Amino acid sequence: MNDLKNRHSYKITVLIILLIITFISFLFSISLGAFKISVPEILKAIFIDETGVNRNIIWKVRVPRSLVAGTVGICLSLAGGILQGVMRNPLASPNTIGVSSGAGLGAVFILVVFPDYDFLVTPIAFAFALFTTMLIYILSWKNGIKPLRMILAGIAVSSFLGAWINTILIFYPDRVQNALGFMVGSLAAKTWKDFYALWPYALFGLILAFFLSKKLNILMLGDEIATGLGLKIERVRKVFIALASLLAASSASNVGLLGFVGLIVPHITRLIIGSDYRYLFPASALLGASLMMFCDTIARIVMDPVEIPVGIVMSMLGAPFFIFLLRGGLKNRVKN
Repeated sequence: MNDLKNRHSYKITVLIILLIITFISFLFSISLGAFKISVPEILKAIFIDETGVNRNIIWKVRVPRSLVAGTVGICLSLAGGILQGVMRNPLASPNTIGVSSGAGLGAVFILVVFPDYDFLVTPIAFAFALFTTMLIYILSWKNGIKPLRMILAGIAVSSFLGAWINTILIFYPDRVQNALGFMVGSLAAKTWKDFYALWPYALFGLILAFFLSKKLNILMLGDEIATGLGLKIERVRKVFIALASLLAASSASNVGLLGFVGLIVPHITRLIIGSDYRYLFPASALLGASLMMFCDTIARIVMDPVEIPVGIVMSMLGAPFFIFLLRGGLKNRVKN
């Protein structure tokens, strides 16, 4: 009994620490940029000086961009954690089910073929992402969904869509620049409008994932045991895959194609807090938000005044770190 209390206390403590880290990341993200604004100046601009230049920079530029970064981190981290659990595959991610490729094709089609209708990029990318997920689901269906079959279908469809993206870019070489920001993932020029479009998905996903976390814990025991405990496996899988697709599609359609967030954040979270999804989901959301805000800050300041797309920074940091994890650089010392 004491051991259970200790483990619960440890995990709650970790969540509190991650919440503090997320808040600190948010402050740093607001503070650093083309020019630095100190924390006291930030507080003054928010609560006292309602007409100053700093207030305009903070509220109209940095705060919405940081909130979009954090919200995207929440969406992708939750999507990755859900897919890794449902498919019982540590390499599963939003890219696995073709969401990113679908969103990429939709966005490139509008940005390159119909650049005058760029206001349609987000809804078209979102629709393409969800359609791609449905297609992969149909292709992988055979007396139920098997995780391996869905992963293989996702890889095949992603490759096919990638070929079409390259074909479009080849036929319109003079418009490649239009789609470059989306293809590498960028948070440039994000506003409150983008945040308002994203946060409902993140909030809905976080709440639903938390309430369904016990079902995913049961599913992780294996199909036979889960069935014996009364879990309707196919229904649960459908709900979780749909939720992960919705989260990933909302992110990809808004900021473009970001790699590694949905892959490495659930891994790191498991090392810290264990595999109980009641704790894993909120921890992944906090860590994902912190990581995205950190990477966006790096993207803005590392080559100032030139801004690097956040997707490039994420890949540069994520790829070697993931290799480090695969090589056993960190050992799981957490009591599950």
